[in-house]
Amino acid sequence: MGITTLFSSLLLLVLPLLLSNADARSLGSVSSAEQFLAPHNTLRASLRLPPLQWSTHLAAYATWYGNQRKGDCALEHSTANYGENIFWGQGKQWKIADAVAAWAAERADYNYKRNSCAPNADCTHYTQMVWRTTQRLGCAKVICNSGDTFIVCEYDPHGNVIGARPY
Repeated sequence: MGITTLFSSLLLLVLPLLLSNADARSLGSVSSAEQFLAPHNTLRASLRLPPLQWSTHLAAYATWYGNQRKGDCALEHSTANYGENIFWGQGKQWKIADAVAAWAAERADYNYKRNSCAPNADCTHYTQMVWRTTQRLGCAKVICNSGDTFIVCEYDPHGNVIGARPY
């Protein structure tokens, strides 16, 4: 096990214990969790897929990773073994619903019969949202130092397995 993997594993175990009350409210609050969870589960229900459950563990990781991106707000994925959707919006006005809707809108670019995206389109955010075997979701919204918005959702188990269908 490499030092990075070991550090990540330890961080995921202790991070929820180290969070301040304010951090715990922001990632575990019913309203924040529901703002992420409800549209995911509505989309999944439309395909007769099982609902996702909110994970404070994944939300803690999403918050930690979002804070790593605070300095640059870069659309770079973390290295954790989770599925991950990330969103960037210029300014502070972006809402959770904006990110989730943007990811869900990729449905129009997904061809189930061919199990592929339309040419020059990305539909992997959508397919992660509806990956049948994914069970848990945890997300966070961070305002970067630039004043821009960074939103990240973590999915466990991850989806987007090459060659497999999401549902």
